[in-house]
Amino acid sequence: MEPNRASNDAAPSRGRRANTGLGPTLVPLDIGHDQYACLIDPDTAFWSLVKKDGLAQTIGNQEFIAAYRAKAPAFLKEMHNLRFGLGLSAVYLNLTERCNLNCAYCYIPEAMRRDGVQMSKDQLFTSLETLKAYFQKKLPPERLPQIIFHGAEPLLGKEILVAAIDRFGGDFRFGVQTNGTLLDSDTADFLKKTGTGIGLSLDAPTSELAALTRKTWAGGSVFEKTLGAMDLLRGYEGFNVICTVTRENMAGLTQLVDFFHDRDVPAIMLNMVRCTLPGARAIKPLDHEVFPCFEAALERTHELFRRTGLKMVVANFANILISILAPTARRLMCDISPCGGGRAFFALAPDGGMFPCSEFIGLNEFRGGNLMTDDIDAVLESPAFAKVTGRRVENIEPCGHCAVRHFCGSPCPAEAHEMNGGMNRPGAFCEFYEEQVRYAFRLIADGRADDFLWEGWDKDAETVFDARTLEPIPK
Repeated sequence: MEPNRASNDAAPSRGRRANTGLGPTLVPLDIGHDQYACLIDPDTAFWSLVKKDGLAQTIGNQEFIAAYRAKAPAFLKEMHNLRFGLGLSAVYLNLTERCNLNCAYCYIPEAMRRDGVQMSKDQLFTSLETLKAYFQKKLPPERLPQIIFHGAEPLLGKEILVAAIDRFGGDFRFGVQTNGTLLDSDTADFLKKTGTGIGLSLDAPTSELAALTRKTWAGGSVFEKTLGAMDLLRGYEGFNVICTVTRENMAGLTQLVDFFHDRDVPAIMLNMVRCTLPGARAIKPLDHEVFPCFEAALERTHELFRRTGLKMVVANFANILISILAPTARRLMCDISPCGGGRAFFALAPDGGMFPCSEFIGLNEFRGGNLMTDDIDAVLESPAFAKVTGRRVENIEPCGHCAVRHFCGSPCPAEAHEMNGGMNRPGAFCEFYEEQVRYAFRLIADGRADDFLWEGWDKDAETVFDARTLEPIPK
């Protein structure tokens, strides 16, 4: 229905809308670019780059507004499906609560990492049979669900992990997130042969700096062991390295990019430390201090790509960039509201406990049920899971008024709950995420965005609205 244009003499509608909240509500965003600003509809995540000297002309261009209004319902439906329509497709399977390291920022409580429980082979196989039967009912045959062997340290159960991948290789896509210290050549060869995704963790290019946050229970460095694991995986496309960014290592991110690039790492993540537990908060970097370090590291990846032809994607930033260019092509589900926790994936604890995400393991109020005894769909609808799946950015202050809220999602619910006091609170890095979005738009404006993304990311992308075709909007 087309609302009337209000006036004192009740003039009939002429197809115009004021900024009444009925839309389109296009918000100007300064992206820090010399020539361009951005117009965004926060509700649909629609955006258009506009020359700064033509901003007022564009906002007043009725052809532009009418063309966008015609497409807006489709944009809104797409965003709604992304936020609320996705079904379960992955499980973070925690073989053990134990770890052979004592990292300063770990989200799993220390007592669990020292003396926690560990799955037996029978328990693991029973869990995978249960999940196999569930997903066969939910997913089309050509789409395999994903199992990621996750924290604490899955290679403490290396023998049963290998046996599970061997037994269920045709039923799931597998991944392993490990500190790498227990990876031997036989296991590495097996994981590569089976196409298993492998994520290692390393935070710095030197042993001394890395050991400030990642170390053994006795305080020793594991730097050399991690490098050995990287050597075993060199040349394998299914491998990446995660760096957790803290106050201790942020100044060395550019050097770390060089370090990884020299070792032919195909993809990395420069993840801000999750502040779920107090140990992580003690080394949290300040947003305005860490972003310049992060931006410099990204620029370094671009410089190295242009010089050598070897592209090393920073996956967490690439996900922000993709959320702007092609929202439904996102690979990570942290930067959307509700996040993927409890709806696109859940975490399975070694005792069968089901949590929305691994970040919640150790927080018993978020245990939704047990895989061994409870119906999976019932757990997904449980009050414990609903706390996470019901978290909407519109209900968070100040996020509900933010122009970039659907490129960020106010992550992470675990740290918002534990650090800031509730689900309807922002996460730990509001300003940092905002600056990531501004930087992403600058790359788009300069025609450099493809250099920061996976090859072929736009293979199935389709342009459904091109504001540049609408004159007299500046080009």
